[in-house]
Amino acid sequence: MRDSALAEFREQARSWLASSRVPYRATLSDGTDETVGSDDVSVFHNLSFDDEKRLLDRLCAWQRVKFDAGYGALTWPEEFGGRSLTPEFEDAFAIEERAFDTGGSHELLSVTLHLIAPTIRLLGTDEQRRRFIVPLLRGEELACQLFSEPSAGSDLASLGTRAVRAGDDWIVTGRKVWTSGARFAQWGELIARTDPDVPKHQGMTAFMVPMDAPGVEIRPLRQMSGGTSFNEVFLDRVRIPDGQRLGAVGEGWKVALTTLGFERGASSTSGGVGGSLQQTLALASCTGADADPVHRQRLADIVIAHKLGEIANARDKQARESGEPLGAIGSVRKMQWVGRMLGISDFVVAALGPRLVVDSGEWGTYAWGQHVLGAPGYRIAGGSDEIQRNIIAERMLGLPAEPRGDRVTPWRDIRR
Repeated sequence: MRDSALAEFREQARSWLASSRVPYRATLSDGTDETVGSDDVSVFHNLSFDDEKRLLDRLCAWQRVKFDAGYGALTWPEEFGGRSLTPEFEDAFAIEERAFDTGGSHELLSVTLHLIAPTIRLLGTDEQRRRFIVPLLRGEELACQLFSEPSAGSDLASLGTRAVRAGDDWIVTGRKVWTSGARFAQWGELIARTDPDVPKHQGMTAFMVPMDAPGVEIRPLRQMSGGTSFNEVFLDRVRIPDGQRLGAVGEGWKVALTTLGFERGASSTSGGVGGSLQQTLALASCTGADADPVHRQRLADIVIAHKLGEIANARDKQARESGEPLGAIGSVRKMQWVGRMLGISDFVVAALGPRLVVDSGEWGTYAWGQHVLGAPGYRIAGGSDEIQRNIIAERMLGLPAEPRGDRVTPWRDIRR
C-alpha cells in the first residue's frame, strides 16, 4: 500500500512540476547533467550583493510556489501548511525536482527551512509558532544563526554577548561572527549570556532578533575565495521584547543544541556545493589526468568515496523512514562528506598544476580555485573536525569525555 501511495505521489509531483513553467534541466546524450561542463564549482558564493539578492529572491519565490501547492513542507503538520507525510515522500519529491532547473541553492534559505523553523516548532511558544513558522517555510522571511563569536567558536558555550533584563525587554550588547547570509535575513536566532554568575552552559538564553533593529550593524567578511558569504554582526544596546525570547530564561544552551542537531543532520546529507563527481571526471578527461596511473588512482579513490557516500545516504534514509534518530552518525557523515570534497581538491591540484591559478579562459582551470579555496571552510562550518570527533568518541564509542573544570566554574570566573 505504501509503495503504491509513493508511486502515485511521485506521478502527481512530476505532473505538477511539469506544469509549473520551471524549465527542465538540460542533459547530455549520456543522460548526465549538462552542468558537468559548467565552471561553477564554488563551495561558497562569490557573488556581488545584487547578484546574491537576485539569487535568493528567485529561490524564495520558488519556495512560495512549492509551499502554496503543498510541496514546500511535506513532512510538517497541516497546521503549518504541511501534509504530515513521512521523509520518504520528501526524498521522492527531491528526486523529481532535480530534473528541473529551479535556480540553485543558498545556505540562508536552508538554515531558515531546516534549522530555525524546526527549532521554533519544538521550543517556541504557540504565539511564536503562529508568528514565525509559516512565513519562514514560505520563504517570505529568512533567518540566520547568531551563535559564534570571535572567542567562542567551537567552544560556543563560552560566548560573551550579554542580554540584560530591562522590564519587559532585554538589552543586548555583543558581537557575532561567521554569520551566513546576515545581510539578507530579516531575523536572527541569537544566543546571549543572561547570567554570568553560573557555569557557562547554564547562563544563556535564546532570542529571535530582527536584523533591522536599532543597534544592529552587519559587516561582510571577505573570504579568500573572493566572496562575502559570511558576516560580522555587532549588537549595540539592541532592545528585544521578552515575547521574542525563545525558550526559558537560562535554557539557551538547550535551544542552541537543538538547532545544531538539525544542522549536523543537514550537513550529513549536504550536496550541491563544490565540484561534483561528474565535473571531476570531466576535468580528468579534459586534462588527460585519467591516462596517468598516479592520477587515475586518486580518481578511483574519489569514485569509491562517492559510491560509499551514496550507500551511507541510502542507509540513513532507511533509518529515517523507520523513525530512528540520526544522532551522532550525523557527525560521521559530515566528516565523510568533507573528506570527499578535500579529496576532489587534492586531485584537482595534482591534475591542473600551475593552470589552477592561471585565468587563461581554458575550461575548468581557474574556476576550480573556488573549490580548492572553499572546501577547507567546511572543516569548521557546522562544527569543526575536532568537535565532530569528540561527539563520535563520546556518543558512539562510549569513550570518557575530556576533563573540563569550566563546566562547574561560574562563567565570570573563567580565564579568557
